[in-house]
Amino acid sequence: MTETVTHPLDHAPAYDCRQAFAEELIALAREDDRVVVVCNDSVGSSNLAGFRAEFPDRLINVGIAEQNMVGVGAGLANAGLVPFVSAAGPFLTGRALEQIKADCAYSGHKVVLCGQSPGMAYGELGPTHHSVEDLSWLRAVADLAVVVPTDRAQTRAAVRWAYAHDGPSYLRIPRVKVPDVIPADAPFSQGRALTLREGNDVTFVAVGTLVPRALIAADRLAAEGISARVLNTPFVDPLDETAILRAAAETGAVLTAEEATVSGGLGAAVASLTGQHAPVPLRLLGVSGFAPTDSAEGLLEHFGLTADAIHRAACELLRLRSSAS
Repeated sequence: MTETVTHPLDHAPAYDCRQAFAEELIALAREDDRVVVVCNDSVGSSNLAGFRAEFPDRLINVGIAEQNMVGVGAGLANAGLVPFVSAAGPFLTGRALEQIKADCAYSGHKVVLCGQSPGMAYGELGPTHHSVEDLSWLRAVADLAVVVPTDRAQTRAAVRWAYAHDGPSYLRIPRVKVPDVIPADAPFSQGRALTLREGNDVTFVAVGTLVPRALIAADRLAAEGISARVLNTPFVDPLDETAILRAAAETGAVLTAEEATVSGGLGAAVASLTGQHAPVPLRLLGVSGFAPTDSAEGLLEHFGLTADAIHRAACELLRLRSSAS
């Protein structure tokens, strides 16, 4: 019988990052009356009730009309305002992709697109509510920053960065609760990764809800004498190519982990980069194939996106490297 080994992060308090997003947005609005919000009948799910109560004239609810919502956001930006366009990830990115591309990115408008409850956070609502393709779709759009914060501190930093950024951006705001794992004073700079743990045997490149799981897996590997480096890459685009290539060269194996499809997302970006410039054994963890209906945790387990699964995948990757050498 296998004994389940717990980890301090398994019992650490976990938080819904939408609250941190909403609080930081209100703070910005108090500082700058150009900050406005556009949403699609999603005041509750975007956690915007507090913003609406304090700034009723600065929240525009277009109803269930996502294409119009993004267009309105672009128009407000063109008029000199700073719009945060907020909606559930699958509807913001799937229904309004053309407007994101043409009205925001190609036009260079300063619109902050906020994909709420991304990945498989709406698990029981089924495949129509999973937002696992968003990173793939939006990475393909030129001149659009794609940002995936991990915890409360990084969500706040991402909101502040997007507000200051001179151009369009997409923020993926987690709903699946996560513990605080990013140092409060950690830098948040465009296209820069954070090294959360040093290591020499294998590199984990993780984003969003997978970062705490990667840290737990790294600790379990350390107990077995294996040293895993953990890179947090909040910017999926632009990617921190320097940090990833250095890690690939120094550790000789890379494993990516994301709550998104591996076809075109973070894993694909890392595979393309290392394949061209630093080929090493590689393993991509994420969603592959159809994502069914289940709880968010059940779906993460289904696709091997748990700390135990990351640990197993790393061990398999290292065995593959050993057999090839």
